[in-house]
Amino acid sequence: MLAAGFVAQLVDGALGMGYGVASTTILLSAGVSPAAISGSIHTAEMFASGASGYSHYKFGNVNKKLFKTLLLPGVIGAIAGAVLLVYLGEKYADWIKPLLACYTLFLGVKILSNAFKKKVQKKKFKRYGALAGAGGFLDSFGGGGWGPLVTTTLITKGRTPRFVIGSVSLTEFFVTLSSAFTFLFY
Repeated sequence: MLAAGFVAQLVDGALGMGYGVASTTILLSAGVSPAAISGSIHTAEMFASGASGYSHYKFGNVNKKLFKTLLLPGVIGAIAGAVLLVYLGEKYADWIKPLLACYTLFLGVKILSNAFKKKVQKKKFKRYGALAGAGGFLDSFGGGGWGPLVTTTLITKGRTPRFVIGSVSLTEFFVTLSSAFTFLFY
């Protein structure tokens, strides 16, 4: 677990995202159950995302309107993903583990491909709630993905990276907090 956390933090520190994706991949290959993976990742991420979100807030990198728009759907999605994983995780582990492996592979490819894209022009995007809900759900159910899914989608739609990263980071604290508490109580 310590080695997985160390490697995942190296990835996250280098890319600014990917802690959950890297941790999930490593722990799945070690045979850890999906619910235990997601619960432990979100417990660890609570502290990191809290510090990150607070720093972004203090430095003025948070768009309050974007934060408010992402918050409730992200938290609801995280709780729903955690509850579903707790109830289905052990019973359907043989089906869920390969799906999670494919999901983390997809996110890894998405992170790398976005690193090499040229700057995109601003596009209209109105499905912030759906994006946050899906991001929260997949983050809890899959053990990671909030940052790679929400941050990259908003940046590729032409939003200002500074405010996207700050707002998503602050929201991530509440998403991981709700996910960790859901795993704790179920």
